[in-house]
Amino acid sequence: MKPKIPNIENVKDASSTLADIAVRTPLLKNKVLDDQTGANVFIKPESLQRTGSFKFRGAFNAISNLSKGARSKGIVASSSGNHAQGIAAAAKLFDVPATIVMPSDAPALKVDRTRAHGATVIFYDRENQDRDEKAQQVLEETGGTYIHPFNNQDVIAGQGTVGLEMAEDLAALNMTPDRLLVCTGGGGLTAGVGLAINHAFGKCKIHPVEPEDFDDYRRSLISGTLERNVKTAGSVCDAIITPEPGEIGFEINRHLLSDGIVISDQEALDAVKFAYHELKLVVEPGGAAALAGLLQAGKQWQGETIGIVISGGNIDPELFARVIC
Repeated sequence: MKPKIPNIENVKDASSTLADIAVRTPLLKNKVLDDQTGANVFIKPESLQRTGSFKFRGAFNAISNLSKGARSKGIVASSSGNHAQGIAAAAKLFDVPATIVMPSDAPALKVDRTRAHGATVIFYDRENQDRDEKAQQVLEETGGTYIHPFNNQDVIAGQGTVGLEMAEDLAALNMTPDRLLVCTGGGGLTAGVGLAINHAFGKCKIHPVEPEDFDDYRRSLISGTLERNVKTAGSVCDAIITPEPGEIGFEINRHLLSDGIVISDQEALDAVKFAYHELKLVVEPGGAAALAGLLQAGKQWQGETIGIVISGGNIDPELFARVIC
């Protein structure tokens, strides 16, 4: 059976579901960033979202669309940390158990926060084990429902509310974006945001931004087929490391996205530092990828109106202390 591909109406439905539950994060401006890029930049800081990332939106929307019977058997997910926290927090709101499969090298902060929401954490070896296979074992033991971090129609629709809010706020300011940069791992956020932005601003160019050696989306857009990464670990941008694009999101993204942008780990860390000193935001490396892509471009897009999504702020405190000095 072919998976159902979400559309803009699903995103609007998710917005109704999330009303008064998710934080409507603001659209920010910063003169230093505008001066440095020569562009009119609007920043969507999902680091200010519940659990510190956009992932709460998709997690809550997905769980809300399950039957009470399915929810009662529990939720299973796999994640390096942000989807884990989103699922754990959303499951707690629905008073249902959650089990999360996390890589053994996941940041301690993300593991601790996931457990703090009441979820059970099961570890796997990112380099030698397949997380989906590990999650399947848990499903067989618990009989719960698996909610994929990005290859899930309700998750994508929920993430799309980020773009819907951006579109509404830009329209209220009489602004039309020329391009949008989105931190991209499996492509769920990018697909959802793409649906909303393309619906409102059909000429806006949407760029996925990925770390070096994990640019499966950029390569997939070029080839037209799902490309896998050779490595499964080895970047400071842990939040956006995935084996390959999700099938559902790629079906959307291959029609909507412009060229992919690749950043280095150092550029991601420099963006974390910039976000702290200039934007006064705490951002994790993967969540800073879109900002890094914009800073990398310099004044290449001078004079344009540009949106960027800062997707998460769950950075290890020790790493953060080293980076911002």
